Amino acid sequence: MDAPAKPRLLPLGDAALLLEFGTHIDVAVNARVLAAWRAIEASHLRGVHDVVPAYASLAVHFDPLQWDADSLGERLLEVSSAVIPETPAPRCVDVPVCYDPEFAPDIARVSAHTGLSADEVVRRHAGATYRVFFLGFTPGFPYLGGLDPALATPRRDSPRSRVPAGSVAIGGVQTGIYPMATPGGWQIIGRTPLRLFDAAREPCCSVAPGDSLRFFAVSALEFRRLEAAD
Repeated sequence: MDAPAKPRLLPLGDAALLLEFGTHIDVAVNARVLAAWRAIEASHLRGVHDVVPAYASLAVHFDPLQWDADSLGERLLEVSSAVIPETPAPRCVDVPVCYDPEFAPDIARVSAHTGLSADEVVRRHAGATYRVFFLGFTPGFPYLGGLDPALATPRRDSPRSRVPAGSVAIGGVQTGIYPMATPGGWQIIGRTPLRLFDAAREPCCSVAPGDSLRFFAVSALEFRRLEAAD
């Protein structure tokens, strides 16, 4: 089997570089991204102060007073090209979700779009195992792969100005969780009582890139009990 091609190196402003491993959402490509992310973090390169993985790319932020882009780029390609993506058993995080209408203002919209009953939407959404591709948008927001294609629903035409923290939503072929109250345009189909991000906690995020995640349905009563306990 041929070795994977080297990542493409691109400038990202004057203090960051982008390593591009592919151009589409793919588990194998994302595995290379995460392997390179871990390898670069483990290298403790001076002047590199943040390494941010995404679906198919890796942003490396650096101090331009300590590195010129060409020299750092060569070093990053050397480190990232030497790693072989490992396939350890991922950590699995179970996330309780209440899919009751009071927490799921868009479940009827998803049901109408997909032609599935609301109960079937819940069954399929809670019946899958998801991969955390990366965290983005807001601290701790997991972009999850593995949504049943039958549940794919376009984003709202008009985003909400405030989506409650813990909202579980569908946006196109993706699903994710809003860790804090923010604007958002995804279709909200439930809410979790878990706090996914807490700056005072170590680690501050409940999930990490490469984790496996599963949802399970809980009643409104159980939601409130878990919310009070978190």
